[in-house]
Amino acid sequence: MGKEYDVLVIGPVSLDHNIDYQGNERKELGGAVVASGFAAAKSGNRTALFTKANSKDADVNERFKDSGADLYFKESKETCSIKNQYFTADKEKRACTSMGKCDPFTFDELPDIQTKIYHFAGLVYGDFDGEMMKEASKHGKVAVDVQCLLRHVEPDKTMAFHDWAEKKTYLPYIDYFKTDAAEAEILTGTTDRVAAAKMMHEWGAKEVLITHNTEVLAYDGKEVYTCPIKARNLSGRTGRGDTTFAGYITERQRASVKDALQYCTALVSLKMETPGPFMGTRQDVLDYIKEFY
Repeated sequence: MGKEYDVLVIGPVSLDHNIDYQGNERKELGGAVVASGFAAAKSGNRTALFTKANSKDADVNERFKDSGADLYFKESKETCSIKNQYFTADKEKRACTSMGKCDPFTFDELPDIQTKIYHFAGLVYGDFDGEMMKEASKHGKVAVDVQCLLRHVEPDKTMAFHDWAEKKTYLPYIDYFKTDAAEAEILTGTTDRVAAAKMMHEWGAKEVLITHNTEVLAYDGKEVYTCPIKARNLSGRTGRGDTTFAGYITERQRASVKDALQYCTALVSLKMETPGPFMGTRQDVLDYIKEFY
């Protein structure tokens, strides 16, 4: 077997066109794998990334060169590309349009390494299937951000959220399952985040994390924990959920649910104060906890 890692983050990079409510456009190479990869590596974890793109569209090596993670790459026919049009200053309301879709991922393409956690950080439905997660569960812990199971590219290229039809089949293979408040409602039919977390746990997810703009909630089947977000500004709002989830699942390998939740909430609060992925250190997050928590 190849190298050993704490986490392998799997998912497409995305050529993002982010247009704010005032019409300012910012183009960047983003995607869940970017925000999650930086957050995991900068938090002091041995981090591997596996991503795909068409190398004519994007310099993936350049994007990750300061991440502290090891990059594994495979060519894709198309590069995932998404236009995010935000309608409000807080970036809570947006319309997303697909401008390109990455080839699907399969388990046998993954690099020949050993990892404690397989972190599925996809962007749209079709990036992964449930069987890939089931296979991963035989080799390590499985962490899934549900966005890539709910967000579908419609025939007109707009993106719409639909329930995950196979949720009850595959949730039992998932150790860490992350949704935001809106996604939790799509999956469970309830706006009550505590009730939603309990339902998803009942269906098989071992630990459930639900992000909201005021707090992050964690449920492990025994107790519900919440921790408030304390960001002093939201200039770095993009990547909120991915940063939180990467911080939580890696911290859980060394800490309790409660402490891992506090770490990831402080991490994302600090990250949201600056655009782009987290570029600080583990110590910066610990200092932030001392000062604000």
